Amino acid sequence: MAADKQLAALAVAMLALLAAGPAAGLVHYQSYLPAGCYVGWFPFVGKLMCQTLNPNPSPKHAPTGNGLSPDYYNSTCPDAEYLVWEAVKNAIDENRGIGAGLIRLFFHDAFVRGADASVLLNTTASNNLDTERTAPPNANSLRGFEVIDAAKAAVEDACPGVVSCADIVAFAARDASKILSYGSIDFDVPAGRLDGLQSFANETNTLPGPGSSLAQLKTMFAAQGLSTADMVTLSGAHTIGTSRCRFFTGRLSAMDPAYAKNLSAACNGTGSPDNRVDQDPFTPNDLDNQYYKNIDKFVLFASDAALNSTETIGQVTANANSPTKWQSDFAAAMVKMGKIGVKTRASPGTDGVEIRKVCWKVNSNY
Repeated sequence: MAADKQLAALAVAMLALLAAGPAAGLVHYQSYLPAGCYVGWFPFVGKLMCQTLNPNPSPKHAPTGNGLSPDYYNSTCPDAEYLVWEAVKNAIDENRGIGAGLIRLFFHDAFVRGADASVLLNTTASNNLDTERTAPPNANSLRGFEVIDAAKAAVEDACPGVVSCADIVAFAARDASKILSYGSIDFDVPAGRLDGLQSFANETNTLPGPGSSLAQLKTMFAAQGLSTADMVTLSGAHTIGTSRCRFFTGRLSAMDPAYAKNLSAACNGTGSPDNRVDQDPFTPNDLDNQYYKNIDKFVLFASDAALNSTETIGQVTANANSPTKWQSDFAAAMVKMGKIGVKTRASPGTDGVEIRKVCWKVNSNY
């Protein structure tokens, strides 16, 4: 019943937005939203959604990943990680940008319902159409689904029904990190996750957005059991990938003037807020510590510039000065994030989970 009310509220908000005109809410949308709400929603939708959803999530203890093990598939599917690596490498060889998408896919999966591959679902156990993939933070934005599908198909051929989609997402993010950093970032991925059966668009309010303040970022990461230091470390992934203009043109005046001029030309060339630009103007295809050198005049988002604060600037400076420090911290933070809300055979009760045969639909719809 509560979910029905939330969806009804969202529908009303969307109608209000459409009535206001297509340009409504594209600038300074973040100022409308209280702490703890995803700031990528347009103002009308965001304000109403935050009234219907919990705006102040409670902090959690650091995730333990109980039941996960780095050698989980050694006896049941020893080639699993190699097969995922092969799919990821082939995809990145064709399009280096897809690596950024795979890292972001892992992040967006872990922050909603935990790392259970719910972000991949188009068809759920309840047959709802409003899955995470359809929500504003993800729709027409997340990339890499086809790479996960290719990896899953290869693993299923080798070891049917053994390797979960949630583990494949985690492996793929690790492999993308290694490739994009030229081998400098590498780590063991504890495995043994099971796949969830449900996915809902209205639960993506747990994702921080491009307009988040430092207080909002801290609140939303703490709600996942991640520290402020983890937040600063993981934000470094914004050194790769691209962004749509709609998410940063409101802060051009705060950027380096020459950089802002170039961005303005790129964003207004066709008059589309969906034009894309590189998030890092200096080393856009490398997962490195350049992001920390860019703060705050050469970063796109308000959430990036927010790290130029007295509370976090020490860590930003340390990361800018020592690539090896950040690489080590990033590897550890990725492992920690992959433990959020996992469902494993060691979890108390494993109802409502499975190992999917196809990653975008539950087995009952296979």
